[in-house]
Amino acid sequence: MRNTFGSALSVTIFGESHGGAIGVVLDGMPSGIEVDTDRISRELSLRRPSGKISTARREKDEFVIESGVFNGKTSGTPICIIIPNLDVRSEDYTAMKRAARPGHADLTAYMKYGGFEDYRGGGHFSGRITAPLVAAGALVRCALEKKGIFTATHIKSIAGISDAKFFGTAEEMAEEIKKLSDMNFPVLDDDAAKKMQEEILSASGDGDSVGGVLESVIVGMPGGVGEPWFDTLEGVIAHALFSVPAVKGVEFGDGFELSKMRGSEANDPIRSENGNFVTLTNHCGGILGGISTSAPIVVRCCVKPTATIFKKQDTVDLVSGENTEIEAKGRHDPCIVHRAAIVVNNLLPIVAADMLFQKFGADWLRA
Repeated sequence: MRNTFGSALSVTIFGESHGGAIGVVLDGMPSGIEVDTDRISRELSLRRPSGKISTARREKDEFVIESGVFNGKTSGTPICIIIPNLDVRSEDYTAMKRAARPGHADLTAYMKYGGFEDYRGGGHFSGRITAPLVAAGALVRCALEKKGIFTATHIKSIAGISDAKFFGTAEEMAEEIKKLSDMNFPVLDDDAAKKMQEEILSASGDGDSVGGVLESVIVGMPGGVGEPWFDTLEGVIAHALFSVPAVKGVEFGDGFELSKMRGSEANDPIRSENGNFVTLTNHCGGILGGISTSAPIVVRCCVKPTATIFKKQDTVDLVSGENTEIEAKGRHDPCIVHRAAIVVNNLLPIVAADMLFQKFGADWLRA
């Protein structure tokens, strides 16, 4: 079982939803990087559930940095962050010990681990495990911002309701990035946000759930980062995004819309401005041949409706093999798109830093 991602900079996650704690080891950060614990706390607070559109489970996410940080700066050794689990109700999952929840990882977990897996709250497959990823990503994100590299993520759509477009030059995106940085329901259009939340509440009232699409940008990424074949910048970003629970599709730039265009429309014209090569449009999403162009990297991911719903569904008894029904209990999100946005926004800096370290070396971050 592999729980590590990255090459020059890697993250290893551990723990289960209802275990004593969850955590992450961040390995490869250079020494001397300032660690802003207040920023980590803020990002974790944005991931936490809030209001009726989220689960009733309320974890404080009070983290402890066990190693790798000394006198407020990285020491150069592996950074271990631990987050205790405090608000657990494992009894809600007793019935699910044998009956697999449709759309969830219960079935495949049983197939892989033969019944020895921790099923409570989804165990190691739970979205709860994204909390330490956010903590590690926030640490890296702060360091990248000092090098002029910023990430931002907004909810492009939920249940077919769309937010305002999020395209343009780095300068045009600056205001949007600033606006989104402190939002736990990150959208550019307040009216769209209201309609999205109404759809979430409507689905919740029916014991059901909804999904949506997230759109992210990485602004300030220098050109020439990435590899031409198996470690393309798109490939590595997609690899990371597909590890986020419920993500079922990823596209870059104009994505699948490019299939409807002619080459004369899809190609981005190239010019020289002030000694730099730039593209006049960004249909490619800031990546060509697997390598960054220096334009904003634009990526979208599809987040499916929350798998656990409060409706009777057909399933099987994993032990007896008999057909049965299940009706979930417990505390669950009717929509996880807004919480996944914070995860994606703090996962992307880890990917960016890993690729940057491979090109420039880790000490580039400190220089």
